[in-house]
Amino acid sequence: MNDRSTDIKSMKLYHHIDRVMNELRELGKDDTGRLQVRELTSFDQLHYHGTGAVDYAIRATGIDEGTPVLEIGSGLGGPARYLALSAGADVTALELQEDHHLMASSLTERCGLDDRVEHLCGDFLTHPWHGARFQVIVSWLALYHIPQRNVLLQRCRSLLEDDGFIHAEDLYERGPFDDLEKAELASELFANYLPNRNQYRMDLVDAGFELVVFEDMSEDWAAFTHDRLNSYLDQRERHLRVHGEEVFDTMCAFYDTMVRLFSSGKLGGIRVVARRT
Repeated sequence: MNDRSTDIKSMKLYHHIDRVMNELRELGKDDTGRLQVRELTSFDQLHYHGTGAVDYAIRATGIDEGTPVLEIGSGLGGPARYLALSAGADVTALELQEDHHLMASSLTERCGLDDRVEHLCGDFLTHPWHGARFQVIVSWLALYHIPQRNVLLQRCRSLLEDDGFIHAEDLYERGPFDDLEKAELASELFANYLPNRNQYRMDLVDAGFELVVFEDMSEDWAAFTHDRLNSYLDQRERHLRVHGEEVFDTMCAFYDTMVRLFSSGKLGGIRVVARRT
């Protein structure tokens, strides 16, 4: 693995990938049998509001049958599988972490969607695309992991068809962070680029994109992360039984960190839809 794929493991959300298999066993599934996409959506969507957020992207960018879609930072493959199932899209799912990539590939095959979803493992900044083009590029809570925003956006633009779309849900700097906070963000969130709202907008425009949607999600996500933590704590006995104490403590710590960061008023969330010009 390259350095970034190792360093990203500082983020607690990406620990204990075996919790996926724990959840499957809780559903009465074996390790190899057929699965249904909707059986997985409670634990394979590593962003906010689950499939509702993916439905928004489908509507906002016109994804439908056969639309070529690239997902950057595809995690466990939940959004990619849902895009393929619900919209009929042809999805290329790129994930930096090999363990997440392998788990995602297995789940997609078991859902019978490996003809609609191609899983790739690599770094978006360096992955060779060999002339591939997409109508839509999507990403949920992954772009802030990637440094060199100008390179990222130029690569996106070169991969998009004329009038193609980027849809991203991402993090930004709502208020200035001090040095200790920046160190925590780098470690706990693997944050490599957190511009302020105006810089975020300028980056897109300067890279040749027209903004269609530029929506601040900060208050919404602050409420979501608060409710998520409380719900997880309310189900303490269930989670300890299914996953054990180490996984429970790790997830609680991560969920608590997100509540604190959003509640501080310094960490913000953004939803963007932008068209290639």
